[in-house]
Formats: sequence, C-alpha cells, structure tokens
Amino acid sequence: MKTFGRGNGSSATSAIAYRAGERIRDERTGKVFDHSDRQDILHKEIILPAKWNDADMSWAEDRSNLWNTVEAAETRRNARVAREFLVALPAELSRDQQVELTRGFTRELVDRHGFAIDMAIHAPRTDPRNFHAHVLATTREIHSSGFGDRTALEIGDSARNKRGLEPFVREVIYTRERWATLANVALERAHVAARIDHRSLEAQGIAREPQPVLPRAVFEMEQRGQYTQLGEQIRAEYRDRVNLRARQIVPESLEDIRRKAREEWMQLRQGKTAATDESAKSERFFDDDLAR
Repeated sequence: MKTFGRGNGSSATSAIAYRAGERIRDERTGKVFDHSDRQDILHKEIILPAKWNDADMSWAEDRSNLWNTVEAAETRRNARVAREFLVALPAELSRDQQVELTRGFTRELVDRHGFAIDMAIHAPRTDPRNFHAHVLATTREIHSSGFGDRTALEIGDSARNKRGLEPFVREVIYTRERWATLANVALERAHVAARIDHRSLEAQGIAREPQPVLPRAVFEMEQRGQYTQLGEQIRAEYRDRVNLRARQIVPESLEDIRRKAREEWMQLRQGKTAATDESAKSERFFDDDLAR
C-alpha cells in the first residue's frame, strides 16, 4: 500500500496515466502525462460503490474526468490525492481468472470504504511470474455528483477511535488477509495446489530467511549481463543472515550435550565448594568473636 500526494510532487493524474497506459491532461497544472505507448496493460477498469448503481455516474466512468475531479477536490499544497493497493497476482491463474480475482477484491474495498477505484493489471516485464495489479483509490468518498469527506483510511487513529473503528494497522492487516483468502479461493477453483499466506514467516512458524529483493534497476541491469555492486552486497547480506540463522537452529550433537553437562556440573561443584569455604570462614570469625 502506498499514497500519492502533492507534498512529494506526485499527482493522481500522473499516477493513473502511467498505470492505465493513457494520455491524460492535468487540468489543474496543464501538464500532459502520456503513457499511451505501453504494451503491458492487460486490463483496466473503474469500479464504483454498488450503492450508486442506479445513479448517473458517467462523470466518474471517464478516467480523465474522474482523476481531474479528484485533483480539483483538494486545495491544500500537501494534499494526499490517491491511495494504491499493489497486489501480486498468482501466475498459475489464467487472464480471466486474474481479472475476476482483482475485480472481486476491488469491489470489497469499494463497498467497505465508499471510494472509487481505478484498477489496472500489468503483464510481467522481466520475471515471467510477475503479473500484478495496481488498484488506485480516491482518498475521498464518492457521491453521485462529486466527492465528499475523506475515507476512514485517511484519518488518524484518534479520529478512527471516535468513530468506533480499530487502529489503522488493523485495517491494513484485514486487507492483506482478505486478499489472501480471495486469492486462495481462486487458486482452489482453478485446481491449483499452491496457496498464499498474508502473515510473516515468523508468524507462520517458518524458520526461514525471506528471499532478498533486488531494486528494479539492479535486476534489469543484471538481466542484461551487467555486474552490480549493490546486487552483490544484497546477496552477501542475505547469505550472512541465512548462515546466522542456521547456526542458531542447528541441533546440538550428543558430544556437545555431554560437554555442556560436564561444564554445568563443574560450575555447580565449584559453587558448592566456594560456599562451604565461605561458611567455614564465617564460623571461624564467629568463634573468634565469642572468644574475645
């Protein structure tokens, strides 16, 4: 999950033009963002809350108009204008199955939070497994004629508490859990044995170091046969973590157990001897005091 805002120089129109592979003009700034030459856009779709199904929402079904209206609704210089949910799609699923899965997940988000979503599914560029979907959401609730208040995702925990909502982090966990559940249902229907789990390896009780992640630029350079110092550094740090974990979980040999037992017995014996000597000294001092 990530956000786009004017504070870091980003805009909703720029974000969606890239994700949807379209040419969009930002009416607020006059800038034109043209990504219409992209060939990796497999599917794109605008999804609105079900409660507006009977209303005329044609203004929101036009991609350029929707996101320009988003920009016009914000007046602050550092306004947050969009929130993105980025999901990795199971490569085992067909194109139609990937679309159905993403659409189902998106509809749940839309009806839960009341925002509008523009989703785009991208094909892999380098790694053939990397099918993924960009689910770009508005930061305000959508109505038949425009945008209203900010969604609960965009307010702080104190305000959420006043509304009887759980902390933001719980919402993030819930969203990840729902994606895992829906993805696993899709895999089961497709008769694929693989399953995903939204929890960390530690939470799953798996004693394994997570695979290292290379920055995209590094990955693409190495795909072209170029050497990258950063890539080697990342892999070296990964190997160090794996070796450290292996040393921590390697079971002790019988000889190690016997050696440790002998050492503990010697320490215990030395402790008892020292205590006996100290007790004898105390008794002598006590006797001397009585004699005096």
